[in-house]
Amino acid sequence: MEDGEEPGRAQRLDKWLWHGRFVKTRGLASRLISGGMVRVNRERVAKPSHTVRPGDVITATIAGRVRVVRVLGIGDRRGPPAEARLLYEDILSEAPGSAAGKAAVPHPPGPDQATD
Repeated sequence: MEDGEEPGRAQRLDKWLWHGRFVKTRGLASRLISGGMVRVNRERVAKPSHTVRPGDVITATIAGRVRVVRVLGIGDRRGPPAEARLLYEDILSEAPGSAAGKAAVPHPPGPDQATD
């Protein structure tokens, strides 16, 4: 990403996910997108060639984690993690079994628990 980046610059979604180090390969990014696991600006995306621009919000379920990020920049290469981190801003990152996930789903009382 360059300091003098043009605002109209865009990139394929599969390539952006790979540059941002959300996935290890572009092929895996393509499978996630085609499998309906990625949304851009709340709309489900079916094609890996969908373009993203700075300001777009991406919601993805990757390895059991829900990630919601805002695109801040377009990458020129798949660089080190510190460089990849400059491409997005984390809005929400939920790990499997996190407190947020547990609070959202109430569990019925067990057989040894009183129901009154």
